[in-house]
Amino acid sequence: MIKSMNVQELKAKMDAGDKIVLVDCREQEEWDESRIPGAIFIPLSTFQENFNQLDPEAEIIMQCRSGRRSLTACQILQENDYEDLTNLEGGILDWIDQGYEVIKD
Repeated sequence: MIKSMNVQELKAKMDAGDKIVLVDCREQEEWDESRIPGAIFIPLSTFQENFNQLDPEAEIIMQCRSGRRSLTACQILQENDYEDLTNLEGGILDWIDQGYEVIKD
């Protein structure tokens, strides 16, 4: 089952130091524009070929712009026997709306 969380819940997990893997599945231009600190980058366009770098035992939180592409990425992981999956509802748009820190190139 794919869980979902909002950006406030993600921020609380990050602030608490929870061991999570935050994966940004947007495309390169979007990643370069702004990203959540600590996120790793695996674009959805190459996700099928590259998701295997993720630990299947980790708590994985998928993130994109608004939550749609990240849900697709979660479904790909679920089909490949990953279990601890969470989709970030609202994505980086909600993160920015809340005034949380982003990294910009």
